[in-house]
Amino acid sequence: MFWTIIIAGLFVAGLIFRHKFRSDDRQEEAGEDAGLAIVEFGRAFPEEAIRAVVTTKDRRTVFLRLHDGKAGCMQAHGHHYACHLIEPGTVRVNSAGPRRLTVEYANAAFEGGTYEFRDEKEAAEVSLWLLGSFMPGAANLNAQPAG
Repeated sequence: MFWTIIIAGLFVAGLIFRHKFRSDDRQEEAGEDAGLAIVEFGRAFPEEAIRAVVTTKDRRTVFLRLHDGKAGCMQAHGHHYACHLIEPGTVRVNSAGPRRLTVEYANAAFEGGTYEFRDEKEAAEVSLWLLGSFMPGAANLNAQPAG
């Protein structure tokens, strides 16, 4: 009986440690993806200063807040990345749920889609970036109609 309790205790402790290390690995991977996005977007648009980065839940798309009322998007396609500079007023954003956004770009060359984020706060933040609401004055200066 004594040994059964000890073995069960070790098993439970092993499960707890395994869960903790997996969540740490996920956080490190998300940080690496954000770093890669900053480097790749910086290569594509060297004149743009990046202020904040949000990665989707599947880590295949990264949205970037830029310094001048614009936003950026980087999508992973295998080992290749597509970077897109989003001007205020050139995108349509709809809520597809509390953590999901449907994005349509006026420039049909860059595909939109439905993106899921880790939580509601990130989805709301990205929607504000895309709509230009974090700098209301910048959204009206050079706005181009979407569609």
